[in-house]
Amino acid sequence: MKRNILSIFSLLAILLVTSACSDSKSYADLLNDENKLVNAFLAEHRVLEEFPGVDECEVGPNAPYYRVDDEGNVYMQVLRKGDGVFPETGDRVYFRYLSYDLNYYVVGSDDNIGTGNLNNTGNSNPTYFLYDDFTIEQSSQYGTGIQIPVGLLGYDCKVNVIIKSQAGPTSTMSYVVPYLYEIAYYKPAM
Repeated sequence: MKRNILSIFSLLAILLVTSACSDSKSYADLLNDENKLVNAFLAEHRVLEEFPGVDECEVGPNAPYYRVDDEGNVYMQVLRKGDGVFPETGDRVYFRYLSYDLNYYVVGSDDNIGTGNLNNTGNSNPTYFLYDDFTIEQSSQYGTGIQIPVGLLGYDCKVNVIIKSQAGPTSTMSYVVPYLYEIAYYKPAM
């Protein structure tokens, strides 16, 4: 009797393990897929492995994407340089954005639909973070990648930025989804 019960439980355990493993991807597979998506997007654009600085960078929709972090998780295209005023640690930075899931984004298509508040200038609840202060949720929820452009270009800049999951919002990190963001940064009104 004990042998039959043990055999049944062993069989159930084997079935459970084999069925659970066959339908899902490992985290390493998801990271590999993410890299392929980002590489496919960047293959359609010029890419420079280093940001030359705000005075030397190219600006506009045909500007290259600059790699702006050591890990290769953030690539930035400068659409408008900032005003020369840079945030300091703890400063409030307002931003408007559109985000596009790279799984569904088609380069050059007018059918891409982004989510965010870039075109909603009447929004009474502005989106902001505290620059370089990840101790509060208001800042950490957006990830580290979204703060990099304003630190390099200053307030009033506008960029397209590719952010891989490791530098992205905490809500999407476990799904391993890269996003393209169009972001405009602003300083608080005095």
